Amino acid sequence: MAASKSTNQYPRNVLRRIVKAHSGCNISKNADILIYLDYALFLEQLVKEAGIDAKVSGEKQITARNVKKAKDTVLKKFRA
Repeated sequence: MAASKSTNQYPRNVLRRIVKAHSGCNISKNADILIYLDYALFLEQLVKEAGIDAKVSGEKQITARNVKKAKDTVLKKFRA
């Protein structure tokens, strides 16, 4: 049985319009893919760091406070 392809993709046109509106520049053919992947990695790291903070605090769920605390750490990693 062949593996089916995922048809759920991110909205490329929406991302391109957002980048163009904020920067005033067009982006190259596949730059939107790289922007989206970087965004997905950022969110993954943010959830991971917030989860670690929640466990250290003895909480069972990730709260907004955990996310805010983890935000600075993750932003520093992605700005490098």
